[in-house]
Amino acid sequence: MAPLPFTTRPEIHGTFGVVATTHWMASAVGMAVLEKGGNAFDAAVTAGFTLQVVEPHLNGPGGDMPAIFYAQKDGRPRVLCAQGPAPGLATIETIRALGLPTIPGAGMLATCVPGAFDGWLRLLQDYGTFSLRDCVQYAIGYAESGIPVLPNIHNTAAKVAKLFREQWTTSAEVFLVNGEAPAIGSWFTNPKLAATYKRLLEEAEAATRDRDGQIEAARHAWYNGWIAEAIDDFYTNQELIDPSGRKHKGLLRADDLARWRATYDEPATVDYGDLTVCKCGFWSQGPALLQQLSLLRGLEARKAAATDPEFIHTVVEVAKLAYADREAWYGDPDFSDIPAKALLSEAYAADRRPLVGDTASLELRPGSPGGRTPNVEPAFSHGTDAGSAGEYFGIGEPTVQPTGEAKGDTVHIDIIDRDGNMISITPSGGWLQSAPVIPELGFPMGSRAQMFWIEEGVPASLAPYKRPRTTLSPSLAMRDGEPYMVWGTPGGDQQDQWSTLLILHHLDRGMNLQEAIDTPAFHSEHWPSSFWPRGSKPGRLVVEGRMPDNTVAALKKRGHDVVKGGDWSEGRLTAAVKDGKVLKAAANPRGMQGYAIGR
Repeated sequence: MAPLPFTTRPEIHGTFGVVATTHWMASAVGMAVLEKGGNAFDAAVTAGFTLQVVEPHLNGPGGDMPAIFYAQKDGRPRVLCAQGPAPGLATIETIRALGLPTIPGAGMLATCVPGAFDGWLRLLQDYGTFSLRDCVQYAIGYAESGIPVLPNIHNTAAKVAKLFREQWTTSAEVFLVNGEAPAIGSWFTNPKLAATYKRLLEEAEAATRDRDGQIEAARHAWYNGWIAEAIDDFYTNQELIDPSGRKHKGLLRADDLARWRATYDEPATVDYGDLTVCKCGFWSQGPALLQQLSLLRGLEARKAAATDPEFIHTVVEVAKLAYADREAWYGDPDFSDIPAKALLSEAYAADRRPLVGDTASLELRPGSPGGRTPNVEPAFSHGTDAGSAGEYFGIGEPTVQPTGEAKGDTVHIDIIDRDGNMISITPSGGWLQSAPVIPELGFPMGSRAQMFWIEEGVPASLAPYKRPRTTLSPSLAMRDGEPYMVWGTPGGDQQDQWSTLLILHHLDRGMNLQEAIDTPAFHSEHWPSSFWPRGSKPGRLVVEGRMPDNTVAALKKRGHDVVKGGDWSEGRLTAAVKDGKVLKAAANPRGMQGYAIGR
């Protein structure tokens, strides 16, 4: 009998509930909520608020989040879109008038409406059972008493410490200790954030004793009240440096927050094997995973060994085709006519499969769904060089470094409760390095607007009140009409590459969740990055250092520009499954933070 694949940890089994997140403290909090009688949605909201405190370099209150979930009371999967749109003042003409070829990747100009807070509260109000205080008290406690400073928190703060000391002084007050990055192993507190949440709770509870009324009062305070007013004042009056090397004021205003609320959506789906895989819609990159599965289900190479060069080559070439379509066709459906049905059809996949050849493609090759002509030339023609603020800002995508090491700017949550409710959420944005801290609130806004193009004619072009095409991409799968699996990962453009690998390993190779997560992974950087400065690296393939040397040699022979990263450097996947009465979960050992818990 062939040996079992190597695993770093056991796959967690139970019947009461399972929680898997990218930080052990959030996993523990989520499980505590289930033990207290809360459901999967109560646990998810509580873990989400906790992650804002324990991983401030990866997400924050000023960020955004999409969720995909199955609630037994609905009997079908649903999507929650808490991706805030661009401000009303954000136009292509406004950015061009500033002499900018793209929106800077950090600072005041890159901020959209902060969607996460309303997303969490709407989820709690509609599907949870706990009070707002029950869910936020853990985050307040950690913000007041402190969280352990792990290496990535220290390293991120150290990179921007000079910026904070000299330019973003309100951020220095919150995230530096005596002017320096908090020391590894020390305990970090954020009393300003704790005070913000305590005031929200006190005012909501003073307004009414009704649970739903308190949640609604907090939503109103955030988007129509004193929090919106503090954001408006800061973005109207402050002029601060960003990666362009110049100082800019922000475009976000109180009216932008007042006119927006999180919304529900139907998932996009494809069938793969005996699963129906569900993703967020074309306002996200989620359908890129669906397109990859549509192409792969007709290719035998998908069944080869996980480190076989034929398997890796095929998966990478399929990803290039799916992500080329992302560049040409994905965007906010409220603003663009997206050929969604055609892109996910078997006929379209059959037309595209012959493009997967024996050698690495070095072109961007979007298709023509429904006979339409793609327009990607403006978006593919250039990235932009960093401005003169290089001493302050890192260059390139914040999620994955040139070595392939996943630094992360995102977190993830997967939860299943004993009643079979399940949810997958990928919160992000508003991390400590994304924008200056608003002094009255103790947290910064996000920088998701960097994902817009400053050219007309593509679905991801900037427009007022338009959602940026987010990389955030949680996943859910149904089996025989029943909810089966939730999974996801941080990782920007890599999210729907690593999530595809997990489903291939689990379904086609029969690996359990932990085996699938621990298997040596890889990603392509072939297409334009979603992150400033928006460059692409045609043919670039990054593999983990554990990848066999003969596999790397074979991939190079096929024309791939192969870069080896660290042995454990690709992704931060977590996952959970409902297999009959048994619940299973697993989490990534990479980064030494993610944990699955269950009983």
